Amino acid sequence: MVVLTEPDIDHLPIIINSCKSPSFFNDIPVIDLSKPDSKNLIVKACEEFGFFKVVNHDVPMDFISKLESEAINFFSSPLSEKLKAGPADPFGPADPFGYGNKKIGQNGDIGWVEYILLSTNSEFNYQKFASVLGVNPENIRAAVNDYVTEVKKMSCEILEMLAEGLNIHPTNVFSKLLKDEKSDSVFRLNHYPPCPDIQEFNAKNLIGFGEHTDPQIISVLRSNNTSGLQVLLKNGNWFSVPPDQNSFFINVGDSLQVMTNGRFKSVKHRVLTNRVKSRLSMIYFGGPPLSEKIAPLPSLMEGEESSLYKEFTWFEYKKSAFKSRLAENRLTLFEKFGAS
Repeated sequence: MVVLTEPDIDHLPIIINSCKSPSFFNDIPVIDLSKPDSKNLIVKACEEFGFFKVVNHDVPMDFISKLESEAINFFSSPLSEKLKAGPADPFGPADPFGYGNKKIGQNGDIGWVEYILLSTNSEFNYQKFASVLGVNPENIRAAVNDYVTEVKKMSCEILEMLAEGLNIHPTNVFSKLLKDEKSDSVFRLNHYPPCPDIQEFNAKNLIGFGEHTDPQIISVLRSNNTSGLQVLLKNGNWFSVPPDQNSFFINVGDSLQVMTNGRFKSVKHRVLTNRVKSRLSMIYFGGPPLSEKIAPLPSLMEGEESSLYKEFTWFEYKKSAFKSRLAENRLTLFEKFGAS
């Protein structure tokens, strides 16, 4: 049985180019969603970090615990059983959903990770997971739906606060893309088993999930109380984010960077392995409909400011990102000539 709820005592065995300044943790943007001035703090956090933590959210803890329990049970199953819940086409855009192990994408990226990838807006065959666990598929479906519904609600609230802080009207300019019935949002559960003996692996294999930015509009992360997440600071150093199982971490995605014409930056992040402890993370990726055109909002263009990006559809960007390596700057192909 994988134990995921013990206190985080042991730290990562190896941290590469780490920024260990203790003052930075105090400076990590922490947004209290119950406070009326949060909208301006969210804007500042997106401008300066592209990353922040939210507290006093309304996501019920029992929804979190129930889904985490189902995930622990699944990931604790024999590999031969878990593979039965794999996608029809692990490396194809047609059906990437289901269970995956170590291989990330189609271009050779490898991580010390296993995962479940689900679409939030289409029917998924939960029977594949239920047969592994020996439970009713409706129990799993309900656990996922309850959690995703609440996290999506919180995501839309944050995006509307962002729009209000930017003086954009209507304030649902971002959130309506997630609420659209054709929204291409996905949900991912990542499990990072302990790396048994890191001395046997070279540096690249110490990576649980390689450095990357998220292509969607917004990412909402919740993890158990185990270290591993690192974000890239503006000074080029990696910072290990202290775990907090009671809060959520929010990432600006590439699409939001484009819509704000670079005012917000999608943050590069990664996950390192842990020698002794498992890490479970649950991520909601809020994405627009496939046909949605992504471009800087005219209301955010000041004076003679020009667009830094060519207009593209989410389908075009998703297809391009799917073909890239994790660490590549996926927006480069969509920057206008001369864009920084």
